[in-house]
Amino acid sequence: MNRNVFLITGASTGIGEATARRAVEAGFNVVLAARSTAKLQQLQSELGSARSLAVTCDVSHWQSQQKMLQETLERFGRLDVVFANAGFSKGSTFFGGEDKAEEWKEMVLVNVFGAAATARLTLPELVKTGGHFLVTGSVVGRTTSIRNLYSATKWAVTGMAQAIRNEMAGRGVRVTLVEPGVVDTPFWDNIQKPDTPELQPDDIARAVIYAVSQPPHVDVNEILIRPTGQPN
Repeated sequence: MNRNVFLITGASTGIGEATARRAVEAGFNVVLAARSTAKLQQLQSELGSARSLAVTCDVSHWQSQQKMLQETLERFGRLDVVFANAGFSKGSTFFGGEDKAEEWKEMVLVNVFGAAATARLTLPELVKTGGHFLVTGSVVGRTTSIRNLYSATKWAVTGMAQAIRNEMAGRGVRVTLVEPGVVDTPFWDNIQKPDTPELQPDDIARAVIYAVSQPPHVDVNEILIRPTGQPN
């Protein structure tokens, strides 16, 4: 893995930040992409500018992701692992309360369009290197949830990961869907955290590195990971 390049969206906090730290520890150069420039620059400072690149990117905008890829290739010249991790929820329901059309639109653009655009733009580079594409889904991409539209976006990501894996068959690119349960991250800043045991971001980061570190002929397709005792 020495000096291979690992790109992470949603890298400024939580799972993305923890994965960036583990990736550098494993020998990767990392590209840190997120909307929060200040947090990215702080993380880049901690990881070292020789090993990391901070790129301000809003995954809901195609041109912003194009710029992210361009800066990655200009700096490091290649791309080996992509972790489409950016996503959020504000808990909008289908019934009751006030209408939140713009909030819905943003959530679909970030969680679904953003992940799809990351795949579309980076897969050609991963084909060149025999690389690895990972995407953050969720336990609620398998079950229902009171966060109804968020859950629906993660069902979409589940289908997206399967479709990408099918399309990459025979092209040497591995595809992994990462499905966390409750994780103690800033994700919960805008919604009520369930009363359940929880994981730490590093628990998911270690699972990501596990999938990435397998021999090239081993493709870990799905990692469903709940804290012990989470009921659903």
